[in-house]
Amino acid sequence: MSEKNIQTQLLAEFQEVQAGINGHAAQPFNQKRLKAIESFQKLGFPTVKHEEWKYSNVKKLTQKEYNFHPKSDISADELKSLAFPELNGIVLYFVNGIYHPELSSLSDSTGKVEILTFQEAQNKNPELLNSHYGEYTDQENEAFSAMNTALANDGIIVHVPANSTLKQPIIMRMISDSRQENVGSVLRNLIVVGENAEVKIAESFRSLGEESGFVNTLTEISVAKSARVDYYKIQDDNDASYHVGTTNVLQKDKSYFYAATVTLNGGFIRNNLNLKLDGEYIDSYMYGLYMPNGKQHIDNHTVADHLKPNSISNELYKGILMDESTGVFNGKIFVREDAQQTNAYQNCKNVVTSDKATMNTKPQLEIWADDVKCSHGTTTGQLNDEAIFYMQSRGIPKKEAIRLQLLAFAEDVVSQIKIEEIRDYLSDRLIEKLG
Repeated sequence: MSEKNIQTQLLAEFQEVQAGINGHAAQPFNQKRLKAIESFQKLGFPTVKHEEWKYSNVKKLTQKEYNFHPKSDISADELKSLAFPELNGIVLYFVNGIYHPELSSLSDSTGKVEILTFQEAQNKNPELLNSHYGEYTDQENEAFSAMNTALANDGIIVHVPANSTLKQPIIMRMISDSRQENVGSVLRNLIVVGENAEVKIAESFRSLGEESGFVNTLTEISVAKSARVDYYKIQDDNDASYHVGTTNVLQKDKSYFYAATVTLNGGFIRNNLNLKLDGEYIDSYMYGLYMPNGKQHIDNHTVADHLKPNSISNELYKGILMDESTGVFNGKIFVREDAQQTNAYQNCKNVVTSDKATMNTKPQLEIWADDVKCSHGTTTGQLNDEAIFYMQSRGIPKKEAIRLQLLAFAEDVVSQIKIEEIRDYLSDRLIEKLG
């Protein structure tokens, strides 16, 4: 299927969604979708001639045929094998981009958090939907974001009211059921966290089946004054999967945002994490770990945009590249003219274990203020042969010495994960993959 054909298919999908909006055509929510489809038609899919997609070619993605948002007969028992791990809390299941309330668990949400589908929000809380949806996303210049804004119709809004603290995490489990055919899904979620509220959010992406799954996901997160948000994104898909995911975050005064993005498996992965620090005394942390093998391709793009004074952003991404895999890291720090007394740090470190693996990095730092402390850097290399030889001299077999070094390399990121069950799960999966 050519790019033009898949774009035609997506436009037809949009028309089908439009036909079922049930009298909401004039609402701001739908007007944003109409503008987004115009942008998508104008932009088309990016090519390697676009600077932001220089190392990530989506041609194979656009040449496949997908059945978008097919219904799945997946059972609760089959889903148990895809949990990552078993966590107590609010659990929201999405299969092929469709929210499944019968599989989800909202038992811990009473009185502490409001959870609505987009369709429910248009009736029950349109002000919440219209004041946040699409406000943190550039749909005029980003094709996949425009596509997502236009086609998303079955997303979820999570509203954590002011002064609320959720002790258990909100877990969003996205499943691609590609047992029978290639499937496509467009998934959109909105997280609104009120003043002085606190919440942990965990997103997982898994595949069931051997056919291709194309996921276009976009999560918008609004972090109000003095709020605290921990955000986890864990990807463990099959080699035939295509994932383009974007997380856009707006932070206000004295807020705290922590992100950990861990990619264990996936055929083609593009993660965009964009933070806008629109306030003073903000703390932002971004951690990432990616471990492609075979011919997997993993691309991480990050932005920390400092708009106001006296804030901190700190970023550490690490990659372990094996076999014929490819990695990409593009990290940007912007310090605007008014953002004096900014501290911003960025570091990307990579280990390449094969002569056929490739890593492309591009750290960027743009500063318009003069009273700041900022640094960025990146390193890519092989393991320390002397250290491996030393370990062998102490009776440790070479393969085990290499595995232990790689685990130690990844520990800087894994140790920062605050939810014990996720940390233990990832430690076990790393040992399994490196073993």
